[in-house]
Amino acid sequence: MGGAERAERRRRQQQRTTGSDGPTANRGKSGGKNAGAKAVAAARGGTDTRRVPAIVGVVVLVVAVVVGGLIWTNSAKNATEGENIPTATATADLPERRDGSVVVVGEQDAPATIDVYADFLCPACGQFEQQYGEQIRDRVAQGQLAVRNHMVPMLTERSDPAGYSLHAANAALLAADAGTFTEYHDSLFAAQPGEGARAYDKDQLIQLGRDLGITDPAFAEGVRNGKYEDLLNRKMEQVESDSSLHRDLGRGPAFATPLVVADGEVVDAFNNPNWLDDVVADARAG
Repeated sequence: MGGAERAERRRRQQQRTTGSDGPTANRGKSGGKNAGAKAVAAARGGTDTRRVPAIVGVVVLVVAVVVGGLIWTNSAKNATEGENIPTATATADLPERRDGSVVVVGEQDAPATIDVYADFLCPACGQFEQQYGEQIRDRVAQGQLAVRNHMVPMLTERSDPAGYSLHAANAALLAADAGTFTEYHDSLFAAQPGEGARAYDKDQLIQLGRDLGITDPAFAEGVRNGKYEDLLNRKMEQVESDSSLHRDLGRGPAFATPLVVADGEVVDAFNNPNWLDDVVADARAG
């Protein structure tokens, strides 16, 4: 064996002993170790640290939205707290008189008469007032119509605090005693609180009367002590048990507001936009 052959043989033996194939093989071996470490970390539930700030940011944003929503909800719910109820001005000086729990607005000899049952907290009653209130007052002012207003405390438990429907109806009857029912009635519906939200308290109801010019101390005293509340509660029991005032709204016949009655018959005021013209025309024809 020549010297060159012996040198080549020793070189091959040295390579088998060290296992070295150069820099590329070393990088590959090192990469294998890194891949194994990542696999172990993943198996142990390891998290990519680059995702942590993003996750934290999302959580902070969600919390901010929830807190902001709660603040807005509470603010909206308590929007009436400490506020004066805006006053509404009557378009005409309409004759009015209290008859027990009913307030009659209009001339006694008006050819047509309707009975309107409403609750100051009832959203549908508010819609009815917006849609037909001005038309009704115009007919009354023209002497064509008289309105018997039945303010029923149907939603007494659905304000916060409970009691607004009853307290407002009582205050409206006291306003009728002072000759200011129409303005008081219109003011409460124009500034109607939401059902379930904070409604107006007795001090605010008293202040509304003062703002409308009621100076008799009997008004404030009557609001505070609930002068007509027992009368109104009995009225509520009466209408709920009167089957002639019941309508089937999908769950069987029951009393519901708003309700309009003309000549002893319930009027379909929401599905017949011409109901008021029909009532007046029928009275003239009769």
